Amino acid sequence: MRRRGCLIIVVVLLVLVTGVAYLVSRSFLLRPADAASSYQFAEVATGFARPVYLTHAGDERLFVVEQGGLIRIVENGAILEEPFLEVAALLNTSGLERGLLGMAFHPDYAENGWFFVNYTAAGSGANTVARYIRLDANHADPASAEIILSVEDRYPNHNAGQLAFGREGYLYVGMGDGGSANDPHGNGQNSGVLLGKMLRLDVDGDLPYEIPEDNPFVDDDRFRPEIWAFGLRNPWRYSLDRATGDLYIADVGQFLWEEINIQPADSPGGENYGWSVYEGNHPFSGESPPPDMVTPIAEYSHSDGCSVTGGYVYRGDTLPELQGAYFYGDWCTGVAWTTRRDESGAWQTSVFMNTGRQISSFGEDELGELYLLDHNGTVLRLERVSS
Repeated sequence: MRRRGCLIIVVVLLVLVTGVAYLVSRSFLLRPADAASSYQFAEVATGFARPVYLTHAGDERLFVVEQGGLIRIVENGAILEEPFLEVAALLNTSGLERGLLGMAFHPDYAENGWFFVNYTAAGSGANTVARYIRLDANHADPASAEIILSVEDRYPNHNAGQLAFGREGYLYVGMGDGGSANDPHGNGQNSGVLLGKMLRLDVDGDLPYEIPEDNPFVDDDRFRPEIWAFGLRNPWRYSLDRATGDLYIADVGQFLWEEINIQPADSPGGENYGWSVYEGNHPFSGESPPPDMVTPIAEYSHSDGCSVTGGYVYRGDTLPELQGAYFYGDWCTGVAWTTRRDESGAWQTSVFMNTGRQISSFGEDELGELYLLDHNGTVLRLERVSS
């Protein structure tokens, strides 16, 4: 009995030591209390009107998109008095989801001065992408606008609005399913329309755009050739990992589930993310799942939130222990999560912290540091809590 008792104690000790080592080796899987005590989203600038996006132009300045039609510059912690661009007169801003929704600087912006914006157009509410040209360092030329894309939209919601350039120099345009509820026109799975899709456009050639030769459906008459991926409901923020090129897409759910999808950098495109046959990992329409459907890497139910806001893979230098963690959050609860692969390749997701904010977007600066936008008017940066 005494030997057996000693053996049991040794075994228990070994299990405990092994368990501690396992947790230490995966220290990024922080419990909410740990993250909240170790990190904070610290205020950078406030006084914005409904900020919905943040990006950079290859330097230390931050460009903040306001839903009402302004792009503001933050320099050295201060908001410059004059906006970089004002397009309020061009917008339909009725409802919560319309307005100026996104922007992206061309990869050769330093030379050509081109940048692109995404908005819902006055009157019709059409989902619109336009190209503008820089006038000087802190001002764009409002007269330089060229419409690149205009897609009719019958309803005021599910406008997506993100723009991003891939490593190959093509412009990615996220399109919602057209709105209302339950995808009434079946746009998510309709290969003949642009709604409910991720588009990939060559904006370096003749206006308005050209089709990249390696888009997945250029030789398939059943599909619009602009389509890069489909089966999306409302991709509210997506991003390309600056280190790997992987594309992360946060897709807003209908009644029950919010989801995060990924497209690996070496993908030839053509992924079907399932909407509206599936919502997340769950049947929605009652139809059989498409044979090519790609399932989410993470999801959460409406018991934990209401509307997902996609973010970025952290690639900054100030918090090296968070390298490779993809951040996303919820509009209603203010909770932020992280997900990333463990050593076996499985995705591990955990609550990072409750930010207490209405998360309209995340952003990153030139150095890869992570920002959060509170729709109530504040830009914040992820930092370590000083001891």
